[in-house]
Amino acid sequence: MDTVVLKFGGSSVADNIKLNVVAEKIRNFYEDNKNVVVVVSAQGKTTDGLIKEAMTLSSIPNERELDVLLSSGEQISMAKLAILLDRLGIPAISLTGWQAGIYTNNTNQDAIIEDIDISRIEEELEKGKVVVVAGFQGINKNMDITTLGRGGSDTTAVALAAKLKASKCYIFSDVDGVYTTDPRQTKVAKKIDTLSYEEMLDIADEGAKVLHNRCVEVGEKFSIPIVTKSTFNDNEGTLINNKIEGGYVKNIVKNDNIRYVHLTSNDYSLEKFNNIYNSFIESQLGVKNLVNSSEDNLEISFTIPKVKFNKLANLLENKFPELKSKYLDITRISIIGNGIMSNNVVLNKTMKIIEDNKLEIISMEINEAKIAIMFKEIIPDEILEQLHNALI
Repeated sequence: MDTVVLKFGGSSVADNIKLNVVAEKIRNFYEDNKNVVVVVSAQGKTTDGLIKEAMTLSSIPNERELDVLLSSGEQISMAKLAILLDRLGIPAISLTGWQAGIYTNNTNQDAIIEDIDISRIEEELEKGKVVVVAGFQGINKNMDITTLGRGGSDTTAVALAAKLKASKCYIFSDVDGVYTTDPRQTKVAKKIDTLSYEEMLDIADEGAKVLHNRCVEVGEKFSIPIVTKSTFNDNEGTLINNKIEGGYVKNIVKNDNIRYVHLTSNDYSLEKFNNIYNSFIESQLGVKNLVNSSEDNLEISFTIPKVKFNKLANLLENKFPELKSKYLDITRISIIGNGIMSNNVVLNKTMKIIEDNKLEIISMEINEAKIAIMFKEIIPDEILEQLHNALI
């Protein structure tokens, strides 16, 4: 029997009315004689609320305990959905990440799935049940709960699809596919019919809140077609697979959720630089775009997600008090499309818009599939619209 994995995001399961819509989607697949595994996120803004509650108790919450707290959101969703499905005459069982056999490394808040023991899921499917799994969570070798990072339920779903050899993995949300840019930032965004894994990974890595980047990596590794669709309509979604179509701009990502950090000190040594950078890695700060301009004095610049900034500030205060720091809230614009580096028209049009708007650049990266530009301030969404109109 064909197996499909369906993932429903927080907006799809936000309340009981929406849970009923989700249940009808599941019924359609179940009555089509398919094995159905469902992965759910926490309801609505539950995870944000739990983080805020933890932050009222500690500005840097204990990471193990934070994972225990955050995992509760998905457990509420899975249990409520299983209760509803059962009432509607659709046999169902809910499983936590660890009951579903999802084993991860020891990293808190950003764990990586190392293996999945699908025997329990297969047993329940053989009984004719819909299996509802809590996304975003697993268990490590110490039997401690871990979470996979924001958007990690996507990775749960695609990893399960790979292990179960599912024909497709459907990612349902309140948006009916992947768009050429964030439709919440500009009304000119257009839905994309198909994307390659490579293109989708670039989009996710640049901060677009579409799919978790690791879910795309898993999909590519195991050739699992990923379909992003809306829970609330029957429109065709976006298919993500291994086919690259066309050498043109597919997507523009405007990321305002990062900070540019500049660290200096009066003395420099390779040992000191390595100590600082290793501390960044150990603290899982998500540091990117690091440039070491040091000669006689230490001078390091990099970007960091805003959500990680408190952790960075705590690290600098306690471990490197001698470092002087400055930071800027900035925008990073990423123009993504296969073969973009050899297309001078794209770069020329981009630079003209930058010059016309007198925007100040920190850095620019260009490779075969992406032009990424960091600006010295947060730039308005109108610039995104100008770029979209000129390039797409």
